[in-house]
Amino acid sequence: MKLLSWNVNGIRACHRNGFIDWFAAQDADVVCIQETKAQPEQLEEGVLRPLGYHAYWHSAGKKGYSGVATYCRRRPQKVIEGIGESRFDREGRVLITEFRGFALVNAYFPNTQRDHARLRYKLEFCRAVRRRLDAYRAQGRNVVLCGDHNIAHREIDLARPKENLNNSGFLPQERRWMEGFTRAGYVDTFRSRCDEPGHYTWWSQRYGVRQKNIGWRLDYFFVNRELERRVRDAFIQPEVRGSDHCPVGLVLR
Repeated sequence: MKLLSWNVNGIRACHRNGFIDWFAAQDADVVCIQETKAQPEQLEEGVLRPLGYHAYWHSAGKKGYSGVATYCRRRPQKVIEGIGESRFDREGRVLITEFRGFALVNAYFPNTQRDHARLRYKLEFCRAVRRRLDAYRAQGRNVVLCGDHNIAHREIDLARPKENLNNSGFLPQERRWMEGFTRAGYVDTFRSRCDEPGHYTWWSQRYGVRQKNIGWRLDYFFVNRELERRVRDAFIQPEVRGSDHCPVGLVLR
């Protein structure tokens, strides 16, 4: 089963830059996107339901902001919009699709912002996601969490760690949450297979930054420890353009 995740930074803009061509070439079972910045009624059919995939959308109440969507080749057993807390759900940040072998949580984590104004909100969101995942595990169910976490976990996960120690996305509080999350039995599938620097999923749109690969790894696929044995591959597609993020992927046996 092939799963992909991509922060498209606006599905309509990404569509103009080749999203459907990329989508068709992947032959994926599930594609999760974040930061759609669109309501379903604003989209043409080819974007709303590409190539006949089943599509599920959870948009923010505020137009042009946030939003997640999940495209599935086969209809999931259950779809849950949001995480059950209105302060998060009105921003369209979580969409859950349940399949026979696992629950897939597609999440767009808040940005802390330059002045750290949303740090408390972000950490509360992180804890709410963790509670939902823990609840699934308590039921004996496997979980996959994907999306833009807006956190670089370790120094290896960004090109210039020392210059960013006090910056959003690499704050000690954010990294501590991520560290606790992994210690609780959630496996960073890409990092468990590759412990080399230089692998990033987001680059500033300033001129030359992406060409020089001065990036951050903010996008992840996590699985619970019990599901890790089924992971065949985890990868990043840095060559794919159309957004300031690039897609990440997971293949399960």
